[in-house]
Amino acid sequence: MSDVIFKDSKSNPNPLYLRDSELVAGMELLFFAYRDFTSDPDTILRRYGFGRAHHRVIHFIGRRPGMAVAELLAILRITKQSLSRVLKQLINEGFVEQRQGLEDRRQRLLYLTAKGQTLQDELSAPQKARLAHAFREAGPEAVAGYRRVLAGIINEDERADILRAFDQDKPASGES
Repeated sequence: MSDVIFKDSKSNPNPLYLRDSELVAGMELLFFAYRDFTSDPDTILRRYGFGRAHHRVIHFIGRRPGMAVAELLAILRITKQSLSRVLKQLINEGFVEQRQGLEDRRQRLLYLTAKGQTLQDELSAPQKARLAHAFREAGPEAVAGYRRVLAGIINEDERADILRAFDQDKPASGES
């Protein structure tokens, strides 16, 4: 069945892609993709007694070392109390370290420790493999379309800032 969906979408795109049935199918695919995308990390996280909130914190600190707690709160859109509980556990167990800001000593800057980096690598490996397989199967035009669709789902008032962060993270030409 999936071959039919992907082959049809490559060679003969549905001109009725905004119909309710197509939108519902897109929603369901997103639900199932998210379920499976998070399944491997969920298994790893359970071994540590962690949950998805821990994964998100580790991911974003790893992507942006030295980020302030306030910035992480804004990205995750969770309460200070929820973040505090997760951060306290990650710090106490040696996955994250907190440093004082150089310019503003009240600022708390977050970094992964070597142990935290190892966990981030372990969590992201199966997700990268899943994406690489799907990207390879779909091809470059489909991947570009997928990214445009995901960007379009992000709230418009934040979209430009989020996409700008990705542009800053891209390797220079010739790097991998």
